[in-house]
Amino acid sequence: MQLSFDAADRLVELVQASHGPVASEEAARVLFALERAPVALARSLLADVVEGDARLSWLGTRVGLADQPHADRPLEDADFVVFDLETTGLSARSSRICEIGAARVRALEVAETFQTLVNPGTGVPAFVAALTGIRESDLRRAPRPEHALRSFLAFAGDAPLVAHNARFDLAFLDAEVERLTGRRCAAPVVDTVWLARRLLSGRSERVSLARLAHFFGVSVEPCHRALPDAVATAEILVALVGLAQERGARTVGDLVELAAPRARRLHSKRSLVAGAPTVPGVYSFHDRNGTVLYIGKARDLRARLRSYFSGARQRPAVEAALGALEHVEWRVLGSELEAALEELRSIREQRPPANARVGRPERYVYLARREKGWAVVSEPGPLGPVRSKQRARLAARALDKFEGGDLAGALPALRRKLRTLACDLRFEDAARLRDRIEALEDVASQTAELERLRSARICVLAPAREEGFRRAFFVAGGRLAAVRTVPAGTAGRVEVETGLAQAAREAVAPSFAPEDADELLVVSGFIRRPGPELRVVSLAAEEILAA
Repeated sequence: MQLSFDAADRLVELVQASHGPVASEEAARVLFALERAPVALARSLLADVVEGDARLSWLGTRVGLADQPHADRPLEDADFVVFDLETTGLSARSSRICEIGAARVRALEVAETFQTLVNPGTGVPAFVAALTGIRESDLRRAPRPEHALRSFLAFAGDAPLVAHNARFDLAFLDAEVERLTGRRCAAPVVDTVWLARRLLSGRSERVSLARLAHFFGVSVEPCHRALPDAVATAEILVALVGLAQERGARTVGDLVELAAPRARRLHSKRSLVAGAPTVPGVYSFHDRNGTVLYIGKARDLRARLRSYFSGARQRPAVEAALGALEHVEWRVLGSELEAALEELRSIREQRPPANARVGRPERYVYLARREKGWAVVSEPGPLGPVRSKQRARLAARALDKFEGGDLAGALPALRRKLRTLACDLRFEDAARLRDRIEALEDVASQTAELERLRSARICVLAPAREEGFRRAFFVAGGRLAAVRTVPAGTAGRVEVETGLAQAAREAVAPSFAPEDADELLVVSGFIRRPGPELRVVSLAAEEILAA
C-alpha cells in the first residue's frame, strides 16, 4: 500500500509541475522508469494509482487532478478542518487510531469542534497510556474505527485539512480511509510544521507544537490529547495565515503551496530537468520573468541537475534560486574543462544573484609594498589578484613588518610568534594572528600558483562537442591565449598553427589581469588532476597533432 501511496504522490506532483493533465505515456515513463510505453500499457500500469487516489482522475488518455473546489477561495472566507490523532504506536501499518480531535476554522476563527475516542481493537501500550492518559478501559465502549471515521469525515466535509506534522496523522487517516473506501483522502492538506518553518525562518527555529503554542500565545496548552492539540493547532494556523497573507498568499491554493514540504516542493520541479543529457555542459536557472538566477557547470548534466531535487540541502543563495525556479536551460559542451570556462565567463557577463560567491573581477585587489608597510590596492601588481578584499587586508596586516617580497617567506616567523602568544596565554592576540596567517597562506598559495603558470607554454586537448573533433586550449604569456576546435586531417594542422600563432604573440605581462587569472586558475585545476579525456602537451605543432 505504501508503494501505491508514494506513486500517487509523485503523480500528483508531476501533474502540478506540468500545470495541467499529463499524457499517460509520459506519466508511466516518469513513475516506472520506462523508455517508452504504448498508451494501453501505460494506462494499465497507472490504473491502480489513479483510481485509488481521489486527488487524481482520468481525462481521456491523460491523467489530471480531480476538481479542487477550495483552491481559489480567499483565505479569509475559507473553512479549514484542523485535526489531531492519538494512536497506539508510531507506524500506520501496525498501529491504529485511538482518538480523533478536530476544530473547524471558519473566517479565521475557531467555529466548532469534534472529538471521539476510537476503539482500535488492540491493546494500548503502556507508554501511550502514560503519554496521553488514555486507558484501555476508556476505549472499550468507544466507536469502532469505521464508525468514528465516518463521523469525522462527515464533520470535515470537503474542507481542506490541517495538521501539525501532517505526514504522521495523514498516514493513519489514509490507512483507515483506504480500509473503509479503498481510496485516499482527496482534500488538500496544510502542514503547520512546514508552514511555520517557511514563515518563521530566522525568528523561531523550533517548530514543535508546544514551542509554537508558546510563541503565538494560544489559549489552549497542547497536552497529547487530540482535541486540545487540534484547537491549539487551529489557533496557530490563524496566526500563520496572517503571516502568509503578508507574504502575498491570497487563496487556499497559495497556502497549500506555501506549506508544502521542502522535498516535495523541489521534487515537483524535477520535470523541469527531464531530458537533460549525461554529458558535460553548463546550465542556468530562470525565474518566471526569464531572469537568470544561477549558472553552473557539470561533468554530467543529468546527474548534476537531478541532485538539486534530491532533498539535499543547498547553500542559502541556491535554495532561494530553487524556490523561484520556473525554467532550466542547458548547453552541451565537449568536456568539463570547457564547461568550467564557459561557466566562469557566463557568470561574469550575466551576474546571477545566486552566484554571488564567485568573485567579481572589478573588485579584485593586489598587495603592494609601501613606505609604512603593506597596502591593499586596486592597481595591478605582481602580488595578486586577490578575490577577497577582506582576506587581502588580513594578509597585509600579517606582513606589516616584513620587508621582503616573498610572501611565503614571512610565514615561519609568523607561526613562531603565534606559538609564543599561545604559550603566554594571550589568546585574543593569538586568534587575530591566526586569522591573518590563514589569509596570508591563501594569498601566498594562489600567488605561487600564478607565478608557476606565468612561464607555462602548454596546450590542453579535450573532447569537442562535435564528434571527431578536439578542443585545444593554448596557454602562454600568463593567460589562456587561444581556444581552437581541431578536426582530423589537414584542416586540423591549420587550426593548430593558428592557435600557436596566437600564443606566440602573447608576451609575459608583469601582472595578471583579474579575468586572465580566473581562467588560468580554472585550467590549472584540470592540469593538476587531468581526467582520462584530457591530454597536456607542449606548444609544438607535431606533438599537438600526434596527441
